Amino acid sequence: MPLPLHEAKAEFFRILGHPVRIRVLELLQDGPKPVRDLLADIGIEASSLSAQLAVLRRSGVVRANRDGTTVVYALTSDDVGELLRVARKVLTGLLDGQNELLAMLRAEERA
Repeated sequence: MPLPLHEAKAEFFRILGHPVRIRVLELLQDGPKPVRDLLADIGIEASSLSAQLAVLRRSGVVRANRDGTTVVYALTSDDVGELLRVARKVLTGLLDGQNELLAMLRAEERA
């Protein structure tokens, strides 16, 4: 029996729920990148990056292609990039609301 949709969505967001995975996806929005470039941009141990890439690959969010000795990763769908853009927009709105509240609290404190 397949997972209920809400559980499948929760699993998808769990897969995305790691800072390194999010950073990899952000970097791949600009197009395929070899592992060496991802390592340079993210600045973590190769084994840690490999583990996070494996999670993304198994989930089907990214794909890996070998070009000689180089492994190049790419998003499997442009929709992943769109999801990250929407998440950024939501976070911006949330932070704007928090800044407004903070400004009101500070104004009240001065009064």
